[in-house]
Amino acid sequence: MDPINETHVSRPGLVVVDVATADDATALAFQQLLAERWATSITERTTRDAGQPGVRLRCYLDLRQPIGQAPSGERSVTPGSSC
Repeated sequence: MDPINETHVSRPGLVVVDVATADDATALAFQQLLAERWATSITERTTRDAGQPGVRLRCYLDLRQPIGQAPSGERSVTPGSSC
């Protein structure tokens, strides 16, 4: 995975989550559980590292903004580029 960008952890409450699982379905299900709870930049695919078992996925969370506190009825889950 790429190095973590300082911007993604520049304030308390910002989190980078790197997930390694056996399969795509498990990684994406875990990401969905996070997205249901906090503002999360999500991805629709996982990555595979040559010579490594399983799949990987990266998510960016903002723990300061729970889903229930989205302003003006907006959705807190923001589809992102890579997660």
